[in-house]
Amino acid sequence: MGLKDDLKTDPPCHPKACAIQDCLQKSNYNEDKCRSQVDALYECCNEFYKENGDSASTVSCPKASLLRLKMKQKAQGL
Repeated sequence: MGLKDDLKTDPPCHPKACAIQDCLQKSNYNEDKCRSQVDALYECCNEFYKENGDSASTVSCPKASLLRLKMKQKAQGL
């Protein structure tokens, strides 16, 4: 499923959030093995906020300010 499709689900980005849970269960909750799924969720959520504004919300995404902080930390290798 592509990013545009994930944005159209109800709730938006839900398939990406589910992919993280599936990965965690399969990897005995080793978060490092699920980094690509987390990155995909952040990408989806970032696009969601671009399209709907920072005041929008979906249960699948962290608040816009927290999302940006997490993305900044990732870019800095934290």
